[in-house]
Amino acid sequence: MSEVGNPPLLQVRDLKKYFPVRGGLLHRVTAQVRAVDGVDFEIGHGRTLGLVGESGCGKSTLGRAILRLHEPTSGQVLLEGVDFTALDRKALVAERRRVQIIFQDPFASLSPRRTVAQIIREPLDVHRIGTPDERAHRVLELLDVVGMGPEVRDRYPHEFSGGQRQRIGIARALALSPKFIVADEPVSALDVSVQSQVLNLIAKLKREHGIAFLFISHDLAVIQHVSDEIGVMYLGRIVERAAVDDLYREPKHPYTRALLSAIPVPDPNRKSQPVVLFGDVPSPMNPPSGCPFHTRCPEAMAICSERRPPVIDVGSDGHTHDVACHLFSPAP
Repeated sequence: MSEVGNPPLLQVRDLKKYFPVRGGLLHRVTAQVRAVDGVDFEIGHGRTLGLVGESGCGKSTLGRAILRLHEPTSGQVLLEGVDFTALDRKALVAERRRVQIIFQDPFASLSPRRTVAQIIREPLDVHRIGTPDERAHRVLELLDVVGMGPEVRDRYPHEFSGGQRQRIGIARALALSPKFIVADEPVSALDVSVQSQVLNLIAKLKREHGIAFLFISHDLAVIQHVSDEIGVMYLGRIVERAAVDDLYREPKHPYTRALLSAIPVPDPNRKSQPVVLFGDVPSPMNPPSGCPFHTRCPEAMAICSERRPPVIDVGSDGHTHDVACHLFSPAP
């Protein structure tokens, strides 16, 4: 959601990513895994959209499809009006300077054979930005931004803790001064005490550099801390999206209410009653007809298994609150 009068930085329109399943002697396509199945949203300049959902719902695949690390099956990704999905290889390399990603595992995403300086400088080398001296100076600037000193530049990733390695990954993502970053569960592999340091760093980058984020996580407490808006994803689709305060105060979709009810309450005198969802998450290779959540929904109706619910804006007082649920759909 962008501010009134300002065009959004990023627009995602009906984005889909299907993975073919092959089998038989001829290795033919026998089915499709619908990892991302028609997603729409937008992110304004300097804003953060938190994306939350159960493991396997397609969050990481969506983030990678936006950057074309996975080629989308269909749909559009517009960054300031430029359609990423229509760019050829040469044009894509140039445009990728404006978008970056922070990976979940800070050890696996850093080359063990390169020093910290080489890792951070690599994007500058690839895009041939600046002289060797200017690149070396930029490395020191980025280390300072993420709270690390110049003495670490000649060390290797295995010499650092998980939090320090993630800071190095963030410094690399900032090297080209991007406008948009996909943060793919950037703190899930870290200790709780280190998580807060990395989250505060990301909040500082957003505040001081105006970077927009798609922040992917399964932790609702983390999402609430860093996001302006939240999108709730289930089986490849966003079923609810709203400003963070609106969604936590008044969740609409039964799946969102179930997720929020599972958050521990730090008050021994206050009893919480989690909403129990029965059954397993359906396979994205064979999703249910109609609403994908109807097989587990405690409020499912007959229409839920027959028709896919449209996205309805149920917000008030000028606030957008999108929900895909027949409970809020107008009567046919």
